[in-house]
Amino acid sequence: MEFLVASAIGIMTAAGLYLLLRLRTFPVILGISLLTYAVNVFLFTSGRLTVGGAPILRDGVTQYADPLPQALVLTAIVISFGMTAVVVMIALGAFLGSNNDFVDDQPEGQDDQMEGRS
Repeated sequence: MEFLVASAIGIMTAAGLYLLLRLRTFPVILGISLLTYAVNVFLFTSGRLTVGGAPILRDGVTQYADPLPQALVLTAIVISFGMTAVVVMIALGAFLGSNNDFVDDQPEGQDDQMEGRS
């Protein structure tokens, strides 16, 4: 079970990093989302994977689910949803302002100036 979850975390992280390095805004947003999912699963598994564990401590219960990672993941889901909405709005504003969705680190006309110098 642990190998399966660790593999899923690794695959989501690798896919998220691959998409994050693309030069278009939509794959970058998907990459950030995949990375947040990978971190959420990692936080959730940090409290041990227990099947059928009691969520609340009672007398006579020997195996229970740790509530702290569950609370951390719930908080991280809410924060990542809000940040994804902000990033989508910024990307939409950039697309409407320039009519393309490329992630560009140089201002327009910079390539022409660099070619003229060499």
